[in-house]
Amino acid sequence: MQDLIAALISFFLIDPLQAEMADKLRAARAPQAVVSDLTACAQAAKPAIVDRATGDPWWAVSSVVQVWIGTAQPDAVLADTAPSCRPAIEAARSFWQGRAT
Repeated sequence: MQDLIAALISFFLIDPLQAEMADKLRAARAPQAVVSDLTACAQAAKPAIVDRATGDPWWAVSSVVQVWIGTAQPDAVLADTAPSCRPAIEAARSFWQGRAT
């Protein structure tokens, strides 16, 4: 049962988060290293996200809905759940916001 829950969380929350962030980076023409770092961090954060979602189902549902309707940014959800990803997220934000050199 735990594997099924993890798969659902991955499908509805983690994969869309990763895809949206990667798409934004590609659109901003960020270097592949930045995309790879953020993707790797999101992959490494899967267990923490699954733990949070199984421990707090309301957080999981509300996060999915908020990301889907655009009231929450995927990077904010990732940073909140996996603080170790903040350096990769900050590097990516510089491209999203047009500050990268």
